[in-house]
Amino acid sequence: MIVPILLILVGFVLLIKGADWMVSGSSALAKKNNISNIAIGLTIVAFGTSTPELVVNSFASFQGHSDIVFGNVIGSNNFNLFIILGIVGLISPIVVQSNTVWKEIPLSLFAVVILYLLCNSFFFQETAVLTRLDGLVLIVMFGLFLFYVYKQLKTETLVPEIAIIPMSTRKIWSLIFIGLSGLVLGGKLVVDNAVEVASSMGVSEKIIGLTIVAAGTSLPELVTSVVAVMRKNNDIAIGNIIGSNIFNIFLILSVSSFIRPIEFAPLFNTDLYILAGGTIFLFIAMFTGVKKKLDRWEAALLLVSYLAYTVYLIGKEV
Repeated sequence: MIVPILLILVGFVLLIKGADWMVSGSSALAKKNNISNIAIGLTIVAFGTSTPELVVNSFASFQGHSDIVFGNVIGSNNFNLFIILGIVGLISPIVVQSNTVWKEIPLSLFAVVILYLLCNSFFFQETAVLTRLDGLVLIVMFGLFLFYVYKQLKTETLVPEIAIIPMSTRKIWSLIFIGLSGLVLGGKLVVDNAVEVASSMGVSEKIIGLTIVAAGTSLPELVTSVVAVMRKNNDIAIGNIIGSNIFNIFLILSVSSFIRPIEFAPLFNTDLYILAGGTIFLFIAMFTGVKKKLDRWEAALLLVSYLAYTVYLIGKEV
């Protein structure tokens, strides 16, 4: 038991440093190429911090652990939305751009709705299975999302937000690559050893997926967003969360279903309802208090509500 705990701590260190390097490199890249930070957050940072989910889900799908696959993605998205945005919003109220309010947040809700319909046999099959055909639908949606981001790059004008120390192209990509490597390795160490510890306690795969695995693979998003908001880079922080949630559903679940069709347990519908409700709450929060800003009390509400739900889930198991 001591060795897995030590490896988890090593994973945390790698995650923290990896996130630091990722934010530094991606912010410098945005400024160097006259690209907005929100676009970088929605793509490079979102993909980088979603890599642990991709690695874990690929292995879980190949080995036929359906509950780990869905628990990881749905749990990670809820963790991103409720826990990470809650923590980040408590550190500093998050100012949100108009495009994020009217386009990216609704798009993340659309992703939840599409996943719900596909998994609950509304379209192509009679049983609750995410098939390869469903995966094709999701990957097409992912392609459309990337096209949307590309169009944003063509229409957005860059507004300087913070001073970034100029870096050479080699140093920028070195930071991003090393940061990604640290995130992937750190996330894998945390997840693998946390699952080993939890399994020895006799906890179900569903709960492991929704809690320990989801939290473990979301640690890159957590650390990256915290580092970003402490550096006054709200666009990286919010873009990372919204982008990761879209990546998780459209890309990671599609890849998982291509590896092997995934059986969907109807019990996960409750977690999808919570994810949809949290996304709607985030949208409404943009029009309460200070407009286009996640205020501290709203962030606290997100955090407390999901912590209470997590305690309820664990309480049902023990």
